[in-house]
Amino acid sequence: MGSATAQALVASSSALNAAQGITLEAAGELFSAMRLIGDSSALSGALADSAAPADARAALVSRVFSGASAPVQELVKTAVAQRWSSAADLVDGVEELAVRATAIAAPDVDIEGELFSVTRLVADNADLELALGSRLGDGDGKAALVQKLVGTRLNPATTLIVTSLVSRPRERRVRRLLSRAMRIVSAQRDRIVATVSTAAPLTAEQRTRLGDVLAGRYGRRIALNEVIDPSVVGGLRVQVADDVIDGSIAARLADLRQKLAG
Repeated sequence: MGSATAQALVASSSALNAAQGITLEAAGELFSAMRLIGDSSALSGALADSAAPADARAALVSRVFSGASAPVQELVKTAVAQRWSSAADLVDGVEELAVRATAIAAPDVDIEGELFSVTRLVADNADLELALGSRLGDGDGKAALVQKLVGTRLNPATTLIVTSLVSRPRERRVRRLLSRAMRIVSAQRDRIVATVSTAAPLTAEQRTRLGDVLAGRYGRRIALNEVIDPSVVGGLRVQVADDVIDGSIAARLADLRQKLAG
């Protein structure tokens, strides 16, 4: 990510946090704006052209997105007023705003956990991942496929994110899209995601205790995603971003074998 894009994201996110009346409908409008901008190289190029007067870009937003609500129009105007490293970064930026807006609109929904469950569903089904990642097929058809698979298991907020992303993957792998969305939601809620691999499901007390320990270590609230993995044997394997804490019996046995072999 270029420094210009990083600054543009900060400014756009700040505008979103200051905005009033961010609903799930507004988040949907932002996803629609992302699709419209991303589907037209001419439009994305014009909106991301920092050499063009800001007033001209704002006027273009007013014309193209005249049907959007006032808060959404203002957010898109704020986004295009920034300097982005590329037109593709602008599209990514509007997509991030849409995900953040969804998190704002549904503060009590475990969006990260539900996104993680969809990620596991895709990871466990090679045919599904192939179908969603294929360049063939209609984006709306892929969204409908996911909608059919998850049914009513997901909250509408999570469903909005998942269907919006798979309909316009822009040559990105589905699991990468969902993982990015999880990170964005966690960042919006000022917490980080920890993936916990364990041989048996954690009890509520164990989850609470582990969350407290990790929060103390990282200085942030923790969103726990649990993976049942028999190969862990016992103990836990915790991953937070690139940091891995492996306290499993399998890891200790592997370490012992390595020491004996040396």
